[in-house]
Amino acid sequence: MRAVLESGDDRQEGDSRMTRLVRIARYIETHADEPLTLAGLAAIVGLSPSRLQRQFKEAFGVSPKAYQDAVRMRCFKQSLKDGDKVTDAIFASGFGSVSRVYGEAHRNIGMPPRAYRAGGEGEVIVYACRPTSLGLMAMAATDKGVCFVQFGDSESSLVSGLKAEFPKAEVRASPARNAPELDAWVEALDEHISQGAPRPDLPLDMRGTAFQMKVWQFLLSIREGDVLSYSELAAKIDKPKAVRAVASACGKNRIGVLIPCHRVLRGDGGLGGYRWGLERKRALLNAERKRQRADAGS
Repeated sequence: MRAVLESGDDRQEGDSRMTRLVRIARYIETHADEPLTLAGLAAIVGLSPSRLQRQFKEAFGVSPKAYQDAVRMRCFKQSLKDGDKVTDAIFASGFGSVSRVYGEAHRNIGMPPRAYRAGGEGEVIVYACRPTSLGLMAMAATDKGVCFVQFGDSESSLVSGLKAEFPKAEVRASPARNAPELDAWVEALDEHISQGAPRPDLPLDMRGTAFQMKVWQFLLSIREGDVLSYSELAAKIDKPKAVRAVASACGKNRIGVLIPCHRVLRGDGGLGGYRWGLERKRALLNAERKRQRADAGS
């Protein structure tokens, strides 16, 4: 019996250790474009730097620093694949120079397979479609929150877009009776878009590179009726040279309206681009300015 108890304690200790290490891995993934230190990471989980270094390498096969470099390299390659310029991809990924990028590329660091699930592998994503004043809207959610809000002309094109964003997930259409929470979220967002109700504060499941996440998080802080330029947004997130990368991150936002990328304009005040068309962007901004003026006058 004593041996069994000790075995159970060992498993529990191992589980808690892995929980801490996964927490650090996730932190690195979402802050990969920032300068991270071993001491700072260790403080997050209450370990000494040397102990974190040893345990992390035992669990994932690489050090925290090598893991961060691998995440940066993955983001860099994805940015290039998405058509971003090399210099924009460098800044967006957190590399400080061209030589640093190619130095890391030659090291050829691999990503531990258990550290990242691409394309929604193993997940179930439920979606619903609804007509709005901006056209047909599709909203989809995981068990963590809304992962997709997009507009289009047909349900088939919207569903195709959803599957393209999450190619390895199981995508299900769900009538209201099977997903009452999702239906309530769709209705709340429709009321915001079509009737001017307050924008619903819904749980979001945002997925992107560390740089994209930083851009999207800042977008959530922009108040209704306010706008700023792509260059101003780049400066706000301490990446003043990454204006094109900021614009690219806005363009890759897959959760329309709830993440208000429509509030970012060109430096000359022009609308710039919008994934779902400039007419929709103009309609959203006009409605928000109208509500802002009404609130100021009341």
